[in-house]
Amino acid sequence: MFGRLACVLTIALATLAASPASAHFKLNLNVRILHVEHTADGLDVYLRLPMPYLVADKLGPVGPTGDPAPAPFTTNGREDGQLVHFLDPEQVGTDPKGLGEIVLEGHPVDANGGRLAGAVVAVRAHRRGEEPDFATLDEAKAAFADPVLVPAGTPPYVGDTVIDARLQYRSDGPLSQYRIRSTLDPGLPGQEDTANLIIDYGAGGAKIYRARGLLGDGVEVSRSSFAAMRTFFEQGIIHILSGLDHVLFVLCLVIGANTLFSLVERVTGFTLGHTVTLIAGFFGYVPEGSWFIPAVELGIAVTIVYAAWLAIRNTYDGRRDTWKVFAITTVIGLLHGLGFSFVLHEILQVDSPNLWQSLIAFNVGVEAGQLAIVLVVWPVFLILRYISRPVWRYARYSTAAVCSLIAAVWIVQRSELLLNA
Repeated sequence: MFGRLACVLTIALATLAASPASAHFKLNLNVRILHVEHTADGLDVYLRLPMPYLVADKLGPVGPTGDPAPAPFTTNGREDGQLVHFLDPEQVGTDPKGLGEIVLEGHPVDANGGRLAGAVVAVRAHRRGEEPDFATLDEAKAAFADPVLVPAGTPPYVGDTVIDARLQYRSDGPLSQYRIRSTLDPGLPGQEDTANLIIDYGAGGAKIYRARGLLGDGVEVSRSSFAAMRTFFEQGIIHILSGLDHVLFVLCLVIGANTLFSLVERVTGFTLGHTVTLIAGFFGYVPEGSWFIPAVELGIAVTIVYAAWLAIRNTYDGRRDTWKVFAITTVIGLLHGLGFSFVLHEILQVDSPNLWQSLIAFNVGVEAGQLAIVLVVWPVFLILRYISRPVWRYARYSTAAVCSLIAAVWIVQRSELLLNA
């Protein structure tokens, strides 16, 4: 039974790890940032998001050529026989607020029991990599100071276009609480991983809220520091539980521990290591070469194989060996911490308000997610060992083999990415 289960799990997870994704609109960026400024009669919102979210589901009917009509504010083309989409500077220049209306309609704000009336103030389009800074409210405001509406030169691909929109939402008076959500659902691969950052500037200073996905359920924003930090805590949990490579590594740590003492040492070492580099990586104390991120991702895959090997050969009970493993897991944690820092780099900047609160809450969430894995897996293997040591040993070996096989697939894939970089 264990053999068949391990085989099925191996095939399923390996297939998942190797599955490609494709779409008409390539999502090269999936970060959405909202700066919300309180006014005497509502909210001013400075919003940045990728253009594919606005137009990917708005292609027209298929014409005589077999291609669909372009989506609003885009043009179609073909490259190597593939349909591609470009920003249409002429349409945007002629009707920029029309593009802004798509943004506005897709981001309703609810307060005081109803939906607030909204209006478009300004819109800007940028080529990815050329967009102005947007980490603070002052930077967001400055992004609209330039009168240029669209990037110069050859029109960028829609997937390489970033849209900034300034929106106003009006109420009968100042707001202390509201819910902002999104009705946009472009049907793009990876959209469920959208990194959303909402920075609310009200009385008492800025509050940062973090959410993942399309924001269909919305985010309840208030002046509570605890509520804001909780969103980063929740995202830390989600990040480690949805990151299969981190889950497999922690799993191998757990199944390789013979005693509670050795388990605590392993987990503590991993925690210590990744906390250090999560912070160091976020603040940029790491190499900046294009090879670095692929190298870290490859290294994480290699650590899974190594942790699985430690789990299989683990027959020690002495403190000398446990301290040795503690040192090893600490070093490995340094590598995984860099992986955690990458997700924060997607949205947070060093000059973001309340930065340390957000970093600490995210890291505590990562620890909570790690603890959740331990609390699920450790009791199961304790029970198996109590019932039958051969069954426990077989389960441990099978689990380690599955983790190694999945990681081996990643090693091949990530090695290719590293060589290309």
